[in-house]
Amino acid sequence: MHIEIRGAEKLSFREKQVVVLKETGIAARDIAARLGLAESSVATLYNRARAKGYETVIVIPGDALGIFGEEASILEDSEE
Repeated sequence: MHIEIRGAEKLSFREKQVVVLKETGIAARDIAARLGLAESSVATLYNRARAKGYETVIVIPGDALGIFGEEASILEDSEE
């Protein structure tokens, strides 16, 4: 799995930290503990980042999901 944050250049360093942790499913209280922040600061940073309009894209290879059969492997091999 690969996570890409589009529009990350608009975010501060702290906003990026919070966004990455939040978008990977970590709870605000755990983010606060990990970063040494108050939980309300995590919420503020996350809301500020959302207002700046970033977009999160998660890239998951199809074979990791088990939805492609042998045809996908054959196609990938023939493309190399």
